[in-house]
Amino acid sequence: MTSIDAATPLAAATAKPASYGKVRRLDLDRAKGLGILLVVLGHLAAKSSPQGNDWFAYLQTALYQFHMPFFMYLSGYVCYLSGAARAAPTAWPGLLKRRTARLLVPFVIFGLALIAGKLAAARFIHVDNTPVSLPQALFGMIWDTDNSPAISVWYIFVVFVLTILTPAVFWITRGRFVPLLLLAAVVYVLPVAHVMYLDRVARFFIFFSLGGAAAIMGNRWLEYVDRFYLAALAVLAVFLAVVLLEFDAISDRTRLFMCGVASMPALHGLVRRSGLSHSGALLTLGAMSFVIYLLNTPFIGLVKGILLKFMSWDGLNFLVFLPLMMVAGTLGPMLVKRYVFSRVPALDRITD
Repeated sequence: MTSIDAATPLAAATAKPASYGKVRRLDLDRAKGLGILLVVLGHLAAKSSPQGNDWFAYLQTALYQFHMPFFMYLSGYVCYLSGAARAAPTAWPGLLKRRTARLLVPFVIFGLALIAGKLAAARFIHVDNTPVSLPQALFGMIWDTDNSPAISVWYIFVVFVLTILTPAVFWITRGRFVPLLLLAAVVYVLPVAHVMYLDRVARFFIFFSLGGAAAIMGNRWLEYVDRFYLAALAVLAVFLAVVLLEFDAISDRTRLFMCGVASMPALHGLVRRSGLSHSGALLTLGAMSFVIYLLNTPFIGLVKGILLKFMSWDGLNFLVFLPLMMVAGTLGPMLVKRYVFSRVPALDRITD
């Protein structure tokens, strides 16, 4: 597979959908690496924050205003570049089969594994969001999804729905993108039932679609990103400051939209034109982002549970917890992928 780095001239830096399978966009891989680091950082404190560390509560609040919209932007970008978003009806069965194997199967397998692991580990160590019982856990995972003990893997199911939904909407609108974007905007502001992750599908469809818009714009978008990413970073910083200062005065939808949209050129440009544009570490994290997403919370929870046996995580102790949980949440899944899943072809394939 050919690779294209951020330093490649713009005229050659944008792959057309037909050729995306042969050209790997390294800027997108690095963006995924940066994104997954933010995801792991956001998962360090699940249901409660360490006392005496208000700075981390503010940091976590800020992260949740943009890190998943940015990930959805990247997912939409890749979906459109690959051509999957515009698949013809004759290709839908094949697309459904591939997306099921790539997304739905891992969601089910690792969701169930998370539930089983929490039920087992809760007998010995502290576990966040412990299921009351197996039936309650399964009901939460499938229906009452706000209370799912496997909530950390929601993104996979939502992307599955969006990658299947988008080609159908394109077919209905006769290949016109603007009606699709308008539909995503309307759905974003509508009240949607919090069952089967439908509220999250509605909430993140707009960011997925904006990623598609960026892919469709091609070089024009990349020129904008490269030229204005510092300004976009400044805008994102201002938006986050406003959110933190006036959190209760701004609706959830408004906070997510303003910060999420600002993060797209800001973070994409950061990995294209800053010192991160040649980062091998981000490339590695990007290549492993799927397995890190699947397994970061169990590793974080395991390290946290063990440490809590010996010390509180409040106050200055959190400065011990934070780096250890961060390393566990990133390196742990990578080691499992390298030394366990690689020996089991089925698991290796679904976690690529």
